Amino acid sequence: MRLRPDKTPMTEPIWLKLFRNGVSDAESLAQHVEVQPGELPEKLNAAIADYPVRINDYFVRLMKEKGAPLALQVVPSAAEMEPGVEAHYEDPLAEEADSPVRGLVHRYPDRVLLMVTTQCPIYCRFCTRKRIIGKPGIISTATIEAGIDYIRQHPEIRDVLLSGGDPLMVKDELLERILRSLRAIPHLEVLRIGTRVPCALPQRVTPELCAILKQFHPLYMNIHFNHPDEITPEVAQACGLLADAGIPMGSQTVLLKGINDDPEIMKQLMHKLLTIRVKPYYLYQADLVKGTEHFRTTVEKGLEIMDALQGHTTGFAVPKYVIDAPGGGGKVPVTPQTLIGLSPESAVIKNYEGKTYKYPQPKEPAPDCADLPASNGTGTASCER
Repeated sequence: MRLRPDKTPMTEPIWLKLFRNGVSDAESLAQHVEVQPGELPEKLNAAIADYPVRINDYFVRLMKEKGAPLALQVVPSAAEMEPGVEAHYEDPLAEEADSPVRGLVHRYPDRVLLMVTTQCPIYCRFCTRKRIIGKPGIISTATIEAGIDYIRQHPEIRDVLLSGGDPLMVKDELLERILRSLRAIPHLEVLRIGTRVPCALPQRVTPELCAILKQFHPLYMNIHFNHPDEITPEVAQACGLLADAGIPMGSQTVLLKGINDDPEIMKQLMHKLLTIRVKPYYLYQADLVKGTEHFRTTVEKGLEIMDALQGHTTGFAVPKYVIDAPGGGGKVPVTPQTLIGLSPESAVIKNYEGKTYKYPQPKEPAPDCADLPASNGTGTASCER
């Protein structure tokens, strides 16, 4: 089956209006967000030029109501233009090295990731693929067709994850054609969708969309949630529609400094997820994306949060803590068996193939001299510059 260009409907759906009417450039950003003290306009504009901004109208209203934990995830910052550490990459997981055709990543033996768009309901500033998000000409019907052809020609592939960008930002007609083309491949057993939509633009989840998705079971969905304030009545309704359509849902959460790096916040998030029928699945250590050093926590912080969850809440609410190994090693659960070295400088992890990878720790800022204890009885702090 060949994919035809999508047709714009006569009446624009509400979710598309919300998407178009939000923040999409420096001018609309200034209408909704006050620039933080110390943010240099030229660096802020440079960050937007390199990494586009997109905050849909629903999320704009929500972040104004809930404040920093949501705004910090999507509002551009001059910090994105800081050089960071040498280990930061445009493509931190080396996906392009594992792409036999554009937009398809074949890293694990029996499964592939297929990108179907570069659009998302919001553009997270810490995104692993921020090098391509919101940029035209990278993913097209031709690249999707080439990816499906590749899957068809490789019978070892039994599992396909639709990603991007966000697959649910594709209009119903095209999404159905993609899913139908994949389901027609005899050796494909499982289809999955990785999405932020039910969390960040829940109006996109309609009865019509769910009617399309339920045709292609077994179909699973992993949803990106980072903070309990993201779970609203609209989000609960969207997840309810998906669950009633028979779609098992898991959550994927990124550990983010100043946003959710607190055991109590993380516990609240996991508990709220269960109330909307979403199973906690992954807690990700933040990837080494260029310009995101200000989001990273130490591995010790992740272990502290896992200790605060394990045994202190139902096991059903405890996600798997993983590092996606820099350079293409895949997801590695952080356990005593895989964490083979930990120091203030780095964590050394071992993946499923027995290969080792080094994840550099974020550099903690030097203490302020005023915070240091006085030395030599002089009554003043000593501080080397």
